[in-house]
Amino acid sequence: AFADVGSQLTIAATHAGFAAKAPTIDGAHMHLHHVVNCLVGPSGAGFDAAPGNPCAKAGTGAIADSTDAAQKAKLQAAVATAQQGIASSDLATAQKDAASAGAAIDGAK
Repeated sequence: AFADVGSQLTIAATHAGFAAKAPTIDGAHMHLHHVVNCLVGPSGAGFDAAPGNPCAKAGTGAIADSTDAAQKAKLQAAVATAQQGIASSDLATAQKDAASAGAAIDGAK
């Protein structure tokens, strides 16, 4: 598979932004799942095919495709933050976690 870590990070950050501005908790959760899916890839922990994978054509997950240990660590932290947002039933909390995940992704670029 073609591995384009940069594209996967851009898509993940975009979806973190969508989640941060989502008007509903369901919308926030969907976009946070997209963030997780882009970062962990189809064989990664936490991948959920149901909401879709906007990074399917860009690689096998930014964490799996990255060769930089520091970048992988930052992206693992972003996944954990996104998953906190997914676990929350409060829209404001999910939006805040989405914004934090997006900032972590941007910091890993």
